[in-house]
Amino acid sequence: MAVGRSSRSVACCAVLLAAALLLSAPSATEAYDSLDPNGNITIKWDVMQWTPDGYVAVVTMFNFQQFRHIQAPGWQLGWTWAKKEVIWSMVGAQTTEQGDCSKFKGNTPHCCKKDPTIVDLLPGTPYNMQIANCCKAGVINTFNQDPSNAASSFQISVGLAGTTNKTVKLPKNFTLKAPGPGYTCGRAMIVRPTKFFTNDGRRATQALMTWNVTCTYSQFLSQKTPTCCVSLSSFYNDTIVNCPTCSCGCQNNGTSPGSCVNENSPYLQSAIDGPGKWTGQPLVQCTSHMCPIRIHWHVKLNYKEYWRVKVTITNFNYRMNYTQWNLVIQHPNFDNITQLFSFNYKPLTPYGGRINDTAMFWGVKFYNDLLMQAGPLGNAQSELLLRKDSMTFTFDKGWAFPRRVYFNGDNCVMPPPDAYPWLPNASPLTKQPLTLSLLAFWISKDVVTLRKADTSLVND
Repeated sequence: MAVGRSSRSVACCAVLLAAALLLSAPSATEAYDSLDPNGNITIKWDVMQWTPDGYVAVVTMFNFQQFRHIQAPGWQLGWTWAKKEVIWSMVGAQTTEQGDCSKFKGNTPHCCKKDPTIVDLLPGTPYNMQIANCCKAGVINTFNQDPSNAASSFQISVGLAGTTNKTVKLPKNFTLKAPGPGYTCGRAMIVRPTKFFTNDGRRATQALMTWNVTCTYSQFLSQKTPTCCVSLSSFYNDTIVNCPTCSCGCQNNGTSPGSCVNENSPYLQSAIDGPGKWTGQPLVQCTSHMCPIRIHWHVKLNYKEYWRVKVTITNFNYRMNYTQWNLVIQHPNFDNITQLFSFNYKPLTPYGGRINDTAMFWGVKFYNDLLMQAGPLGNAQSELLLRKDSMTFTFDKGWAFPRRVYFNGDNCVMPPPDAYPWLPNASPLTKQPLTLSLLAFWISKDVVTLRKADTSLVND
């Protein structure tokens, strides 16, 4: 009997321990990206002055992500007030709803909701309603692409709140939509007050109180299905490896009717102008992969000391122009990029430069930084010239193709490695000295083939 009680106690303890470990483990949707391990959006609240019933604060969102930006229609920031605070006024932003302010006589607050949602103002807003870094329609770029537009700010006057550092209650339950889900925000944390320096740098002032909120991104939370895929081809193989079938969905999926349209359909324009036009619902060209974006990597040429790649981005979404797009590619030869055509480029070295195999590309301003919607102009392309490393370079076993590809921060679906274009069986080992190019090999092979044919004709 004692043995039975002992075994039940052990089982109970094991269950409790497993539950404790499960609850203490990080969430499966917690954001972490090995190519941008420290990437986040930090929301900073600087209390600039106290008012009779609250405070005036400047709220700034900094995008500290290497290659993920917030695109149109822009960010939406929300939180829950700790007490019964109201927003008397705002500069540089506005709430989406005013809420019930019927208890106020005379001056009516800008917003009385317990959980307000804030959006940026549009470009062209009158100057008396602007502050620095506001009014960009909620678009925030990355520091790599456009440092001057990697932050967004607004001013908020809060009432029915604390009027000292000890009586102010920090907002809670922060949410950030950009423009949809994807970001998870932590608790507000009081930090050292921000210092502000004059233009000549001779005097510094500081905020009365500062707190930060950190938001991290998860592609799984943002969208259950991928948004881009990769296709491959090469000069040494006639095979074109398309995006995997149903990479981003399937045409026969009855859960989302009307989500694709054929390129030559007579109803194309009416489908584009359909109800989903104003809700941002994607309308993609009907393809086997059903992805809004396809990245094509083509191994184009082989030289004695260099090799050349062509990269093409194609937009299959009829309802979306991608402004300030970016592309991140991982390949072991990116430490030897020699020349780039029609794209901007920056190496990404999240581990202190010890590994330099990842590069970020984006369009040239006023030339191809806008990826147009699906159609004849819905593509952008560039070529890369890379120097060979005699210790590692090879065309064998798919080495010439990328390891990972991201578009606008989302991981793209790659073809399976066994489907990559491989060298023909008769090809020489390209890891031998690079004095002989593949072009010479093809010529010599053709000569041998012709000689064999002539011999067989003579023998016959």
